[in-house]
Amino acid sequence: MKTNLLWLLLLLPIIAISQPNYKTIESKILRQKRDIKIQLPRNYGSNTEKTYPVIYVLDGDYLFEPVAGNVDYYSYWEDMPEAIVVGINQVGARSGDTSYDQSNYFPVDGGADFFEFLGMELMPLIDEEYRTAKFSIAVGHDITANFINYYLFKENPLFKGYINLSPDYAPEMHDRIFNALEFSEQKLWYYTATGSQDIENLREDIKTFNTQMGELTNELVKYYYNDFKNQNHYNLVGKAIPSALEQIFAIYRPVTQYDYQQLIADENVTDYYEYLENKYEEIKELYELEIKVRPNDILGISNAIIEKEKWDQLKDLAKLAEKEHPEKMLGNYLMGVYYEKEGKPKKAMKEYQSGYAKEKVAFLNQDYMIQKMDQIKADFGE
Repeated sequence: MKTNLLWLLLLLPIIAISQPNYKTIESKILRQKRDIKIQLPRNYGSNTEKTYPVIYVLDGDYLFEPVAGNVDYYSYWEDMPEAIVVGINQVGARSGDTSYDQSNYFPVDGGADFFEFLGMELMPLIDEEYRTAKFSIAVGHDITANFINYYLFKENPLFKGYINLSPDYAPEMHDRIFNALEFSEQKLWYYTATGSQDIENLREDIKTFNTQMGELTNELVKYYYNDFKNQNHYNLVGKAIPSALEQIFAIYRPVTQYDYQQLIADENVTDYYEYLENKYEEIKELYELEIKVRPNDILGISNAIIEKEKWDQLKDLAKLAEKEHPEKMLGNYLMGVYYEKEGKPKKAMKEYQSGYAKEKVAFLNQDYMIQKMDQIKADFGE
């Protein structure tokens, strides 16, 4: 009995994290109630000034959990920003919600109502009740994947990202999507996926669409495609969701060891400080998010700078570290290394002493700072 109670106590934090909020919306447009699920980021309650991208998931009755789980996992490791996930349940209403006219292939009847419900009721409600950023993504599967593309045809598309999981495209949709993306004047992300065991007519149609997308020339649009081996119409979803998130948020992820090796090997890159600055400017521009430069990214770039002996860049990086993280010893450490390399041991010693009382970062701690100070005394007799 005690063992069971212990396991229950251990599981409580996990349950608290994974449980979504359930809401029932009384929709005037749909003239009915509609159930939605909402997962907030883990630190939503404590980061009261922070805003978050929103991922809207159609087929929320079965698609919400795999999307929400992947978002939580990837954001935990900082491979994507923390995000709010909103799932719209469509049990019993899916066919009506996605209906389109058989002559012009645009939403009609229940489809037209659902189109307005999502854009004119649900999204404003989420923006009003939660701290949302301007970056939003829509996710759909087969006929709901087709449906999310209608928002792409608005003069100002409601979503920046479109994740199409084995889409069941309506007639003429290929050309309409291609034209919308080719002539878009804003940055957009478009992902589609199929599998080798997908429904045959859908698979062939998606492959044809992908061939057409090979002609896309608009540099504002990022297009991604996966054809998963041995995956059918349903289990490809488990592979496609993480793949889509990884690709859409590729620039957001921290600097990895692989990135570092590529950076060092690239003879065209000589200003590593500028590389880091540009990375975070791009994050701000692409996702409309302002985040502090991560300490580990600063350390990673400092290794490249030190290896290449770009000491002026190290000085700039130290200033950036002090600006972004004044409570941490990172800026003092980097400035100390800079002064050491410039042959100014007294200034280096002062920086290490100043950093000693601050918060540690990665391998940088009080013991390490003492080692640096002792080394200066041994080398320079200070």
